[in-house]
Amino acid sequence: MANFDYKLLAALAEVIELQSFELAAQKLFISQSAVSQRIKALEEHVGQPVLIRNQPIVATIAGEQLLSHFKKVKQLEHELVPLLSPDTPIKPMKVALAVNADSIATWFIDAITPVLKNYLVELNLIIEHEERTLDKLRSGQAIGAVSVIEKPLKGYRSFKLGEMQYCLVASKGFAQKYFPDGVSRRSLKMAPAISYDHKDDMHVRYIAKHFNLAASEYYCHSVRSSEAFVELVKQGVAYCLLPKLQIEQELKTGQLISLCPDKDLVETLYWHSWVLVKGINKKMSEQIVSFGQKKLA
Repeated sequence: MANFDYKLLAALAEVIELQSFELAAQKLFISQSAVSQRIKALEEHVGQPVLIRNQPIVATIAGEQLLSHFKKVKQLEHELVPLLSPDTPIKPMKVALAVNADSIATWFIDAITPVLKNYLVELNLIIEHEERTLDKLRSGQAIGAVSVIEKPLKGYRSFKLGEMQYCLVASKGFAQKYFPDGVSRRSLKMAPAISYDHKDDMHVRYIAKHFNLAASEYYCHSVRSSEAFVELVKQGVAYCLLPKLQIEQELKTGQLISLCPDKDLVETLYWHSWVLVKGINKKMSEQIVSFGQKKLA
């Protein structure tokens, strides 16, 4: 196979990102038919389809590998240009990171703030479940990720950050209403819980492990916001698992109480980054690891 034509890879990247051949054409300043021709030429070059033309438009496995390669090359270019042409105006470097919602709500923003203040960065925070953030690295959508998985992908490395402790909490009024005799299989069947969405199995695993209840045996709100979790629990309308780091003050003042203090859940978090990470991306990774290890120690 001959070397890649990066105009073809750029067309694939824009179609996937913008979810439109027409918008990709506008972004690349070419016609829509030219975009289609570039995608076709790329598929002929690699001998297989690179995207599935549905809604949404998704990359095939081969397409994801090509996108991952292309975005790594673009990152290296971003790092190289200011070194070769220090007097050239520098555009903001695009940095995409895949992070779980609980980390963003507790420590991650503080970790990356120094880099954002001192360097020209255009940040894209991709919020994803901690079990699935590595998918964003695999597809090339992100260059770094927080995950509960220790083993890195090929070409990446992982660093242990520390442990995130979760406890099952509710307001005093909620606990008195639904758990007057303590938390049990019977009382849990009637008490409303909260989870992030249908893909979030942390609550399901916790309840199954400690109370032998399947998800179908109780009801659970879906709320895609860690901050909203806290507010709903404080309002006394549900109970849920929350990071202790996020509710230290509420636990201290008694606004929230731990329902099962002897059954805390501990998740170990890891930071994953590209082996060849350089420049601003390297500074970002080092800052995240350093801050995360201190905060989650």
